[in-house]
Amino acid sequence: MKQIVGGSLTRDEAGLRTNFVSDRDAAWYADLYRRDGLTGGHVIKLGPGNEETALSALAAWPGGLQVGGGIVPENAEQWIEVGASHVIVTSCLFDAEGKFLQQRLKDLVSAVGAERLVLDLSCRRVSGGWTVAMNKWQTLTELRVTEATLDMLAEHCAEFLVHAADVEGLCSGIDRELVELLGAWRRIPMTYAGGISRIQDFEEIDALSGGALDATVGSALDLFGGRLIRYADLVERQRGETGAEKA
Repeated sequence: MKQIVGGSLTRDEAGLRTNFVSDRDAAWYADLYRRDGLTGGHVIKLGPGNEETALSALAAWPGGLQVGGGIVPENAEQWIEVGASHVIVTSCLFDAEGKFLQQRLKDLVSAVGAERLVLDLSCRRVSGGWTVAMNKWQTLTELRVTEATLDMLAEHCAEFLVHAADVEGLCSGIDRELVELLGAWRRIPMTYAGGISRIQDFEEIDALSGGALDATVGSALDLFGGRLIRYADLVERQRGETGAEKA
């Protein structure tokens, strides 16, 4: 299991930066989340050859984890059958140039149902706002992150996952403007990721979003080699609230 700097992803991985390489496998982390009662964690297959690892994690916490990476209509149902609570998709919703493919979304809904589908709208900042990015966040698509986009997609999924790709993995602070934008829209659950570097960031996300957003953290967490946030503190916070964070 690796913890990478998401913002360093490139097409050929030449500039990829790794924060942490664990000596424990994905199943160990999944079992930890199960024992601590944390649901909705993300198992992301970054490239080929990760299927067995993902399967082991889902077996350790059946129904407790979402899976993404290489999900298409043809295999989505299989991942639900082996224990994923939801499948997460981005790139398969677009053609090579970033044009949105409405039929692909309909095919995914037909395969697993909107209630099992998480749309990853991870984005990069552009002039006037944010644009959904695919292919390891290197290709900007035609979809802007706006209330109109969220309204259009909400009927077809259970949740949105939004990484602020420009600050992802840097532990340099959250994208406050993006959090405010997302928090103003409240039709279905949404999880924000990117830049979290201290436990107080969760309070700030709650304040900026009016409590509308969940949040996920990676690089800053001691569980993944970070030194800024203790996993035990997040578990304690989670137990004091209902659904405030995800692993």
